[in-house]
Amino acid sequence: RPVTDEEGENAAKQARIHDFIKSLPKGYDTKAGEAGARLSGGQRQRMAIARALIAKPPVLILDEATSSLDAKNEALVHAAMGAVLREVGASVLVIAHRLSTIREADEILCVDGGLVVEKGSHETLMKKGGYYAELLK
Repeated sequence: RPVTDEEGENAAKQARIHDFIKSLPKGYDTKAGEAGARLSGGQRQRMAIARALIAKPPVLILDEATSSLDAKNEALVHAAMGAVLREVGASVLVIAHRLSTIREADEILCVDGGLVVEKGSHETLMKKGGYYAELLK
């Protein structure tokens, strides 16, 4: 569906990418290049989150969404993912090796050798002292 300028800007603000877009010479009319080639990894992730805010999918899959990001961009992407959860109300499946990415998840599934070996919240898994807790040592 076509997106209004207001919808696009609101999504960009929630995804923490609006200020960057406004700083570009042509602002929202700037071409990002093939597959966002002119954007950093964090900028591409935040643009994808803005698109998700507009599309409002019932399920959103984030596969290693912060794996190649520096700490600053990781924090921005985490804040933007929070916006998706609040605004869209989507179920979000996060696939991650970086444990800081999943600490706030409602439920964490630990997979080893293709099998789910533990599941629970961060707090529950830490108290259990099993596989997940060992990963954090």
